[in-house]
Amino acid sequence: MLSAFPQNIHEKLNHYIYLYIDPHDNQIFYVGKGVRNRAFDHLNDRSETAKTERISDIRENGLEPRIEILVHGLQTDEIARKVEASIIDLIGIDNLTNIQNGYESREFGRMTLEQIVATYSAEMAEISEPSILININRSFHFGMTDVELYDATRSAWIVGPRKDLARYAFATYHGIIQEVYQIVQWLPGGSTLNTAHPGDREVDQSRWEFVGRVAESSIRNKYRYKQLPAAPASQNPIRYLNC
Repeated sequence: MLSAFPQNIHEKLNHYIYLYIDPHDNQIFYVGKGVRNRAFDHLNDRSETAKTERISDIRENGLEPRIEILVHGLQTDEIARKVEASIIDLIGIDNLTNIQNGYESREFGRMTLEQIVATYSAEMAEISEPSILININRSFHFGMTDVELYDATRSAWIVGPRKDLARYAFATYHGIIQEVYQIVQWLPGGSTLNTAHPGDREVDQSRWEFVGRVAESSIRNKYRYKQLPAAPASQNPIRYLNC
C-alpha cells in the first residue's frame, strides 16, 4: 500500500478529493480534500474520533482502509472545498465519520427545487394566524429529515406566556419558512424524546418545548417556503405574531 505520492506528480494532482473506504463492505466512511500527501495523514492520526476508530477496527482485522482519489486537478482550495461539500451532501453526513458538513453546505448545499427557488425568489408571507416564529439558523441544514426538522424547531426555548396564545409554530431559516406546525401542547424542556438529543434528558423548567403535528394543508401551503417580513435585529430566536 502506498504511504505517499511520488513527488513528481504533486503538481499534476493539484487539489483533489479523496475517499476512505472500508474493505469489509466497500462503504465510503470518510471524504476529504487536500494537496500533496494529505490523503495519507489520517493513517497516522492518533486523535480519538469516529474516523480513527473505524481505521483501528479495520486494522484489527488485518486489513487497511482503501484510499481512492475521486477527482483531482482542481485549481483552487475553494473549488475543492465546494466539491468536498457536495460529495458529503450526496452521501449524507450520517453515513460518514466526517465531523461536520462541508464548506458552505448550509447556504449552497443540497436542496429541493422548492428550497432553491425560495432561497432566491420567495414570496412575502402575510401571517394572520396567532403564531410563534422560531429561528433555527444554528441547527438547520438542507437535507434534514422531517423528524430532525420537527425536533430542531420544537425544543427547547425560553418563551413567555404568549406561547399559549400561539396556534402555529414556524420553523424559519434565514428568514424563509421551512415548515409550519400546529401546536398541541407545551411541556417543560426535556420532557419528550428528541432525535437532536438522544438518550436521557434532564427536564429544564426554565425552557419549554411543544408537541404538535405538521399544519393542515391549507395553512402549510399558504406559508411554507415564503419569506418573513423584516424584523428589528435581535439575538432572540423567538418572535410572536398576532399573540
